[in-house]
Amino acid sequence: MSENKITYIKNDILQEGYYSVEHKSGLRIYVYPKEDYASTYAVFGTKYGSIDTRFKRSDKADFTEIPAGTAHFLEHKLFESEELDAFQRYAKTGASANAYTSFDRTCYLFTCTGNFKENFQILLDFVRHPYFTEETVQKEQGIIGQEIDMYKDSPEWECLFNLLDAMYVNHPVKIDIAGTKQSISEITADMLFSCYNTFYNLSNMALAVAGNTTVEEVLEIADSLLEADEDVTVERAFLEEPAEIVKSYVEENLPVATPVFAFGYKESHETHERTLEEEIAMSIILDILAGQMSPLYKELLDDGLVNHTFSTEYFNGYNYAAPIFSGESTDPVTVAEKIKKRIAELKKTLITEEQFETVRKKQYGKTVRAFSDIDTLANGLVVSHFEIEELFSEFEVIKNLKLSFVNELLLKAFDEKTTVLSVVCQQKN
Repeated sequence: MSENKITYIKNDILQEGYYSVEHKSGLRIYVYPKEDYASTYAVFGTKYGSIDTRFKRSDKADFTEIPAGTAHFLEHKLFESEELDAFQRYAKTGASANAYTSFDRTCYLFTCTGNFKENFQILLDFVRHPYFTEETVQKEQGIIGQEIDMYKDSPEWECLFNLLDAMYVNHPVKIDIAGTKQSISEITADMLFSCYNTFYNLSNMALAVAGNTTVEEVLEIADSLLEADEDVTVERAFLEEPAEIVKSYVEENLPVATPVFAFGYKESHETHERTLEEEIAMSIILDILAGQMSPLYKELLDDGLVNHTFSTEYFNGYNYAAPIFSGESTDPVTVAEKIKKRIAELKKTLITEEQFETVRKKQYGKTVRAFSDIDTLANGLVVSHFEIEELFSEFEVIKNLKLSFVNELLLKAFDEKTTVLSVVCQQKN
């Protein structure tokens, strides 16, 4: 078996760095030591999220289709074993453990201030040893069914997925990460094993540790517990997504004190994913448009149209992207119209050098501050790996970003024909 290949990547601005390890098992491991920190954070992730409902293994001839919610269901089940489940094991060591499934990935994590080796062994052990039976799968269907009902009572969650459902015709991003009661009823133990063996292959995963540890300590445990998987890759497939939206307005009634809204612009996709440069450029545009220092935000606040829940997000991933404005408002339609008007004005005047430099410096400072948080560091390493980026790339992108590129993106984005407004409000008597 070949040896581990270790590379140290240093950032001159921060005067610190991390280790990137091509582990002999095929897994990429990242270690970001922080000697003066009391705690350690570890995250073990796979590039397998809720949108991965149609795929083909490299050793199979045909594509496989699975029910919506399978990735999230698998995340829940992986904590179980024939003896103690992973949460019970962590309770004995004093670590705080969790997991999450997003549209694009599934991650398992823990943070601790002691017993790092023992906690790290638990993480590698339970993620690498699935245990599913038809009986436990059927039990979990009831539990996750209750979770789906619970999210139906969350105005913000419902508002977002109503927006996505109205925005996307075919893309599975429109479906709740947990799936539906109908879709999860179709999940079987064999299906979970099939998905596990496909997406939990070490070549499709990444492991990151940040905080009070060393690369030697991490590799000592990884070397003893990780063995290479069979050489299998995954091809994802999505139905073609038209540029058009399904409908421009959607409303749902729930008991809310103030209506909740999400207003977004669907972007067409020529490539699978947005580049880091595009993501940062769009975040700068959104800050100038509607950030807390913007004239639009002040106007909306002064007019009582929004409160401090108002925010912006560049929602994007594999084959989907949309700038989204959201919050609470007594008049979401007027808020959406004012956003459209401000975008039209900015497209005429374009972003000035002064506006650009002010927000660019702010973004740079925010990026520097993020490197003091070990949770952000470890998760950032996993995300960067899946996006085929280097963790420190953001510094260089912000530094080298051109105003001309940002203005070109501004002119190309925000097509009024693809806007969707989603509102959750009290039913009118």
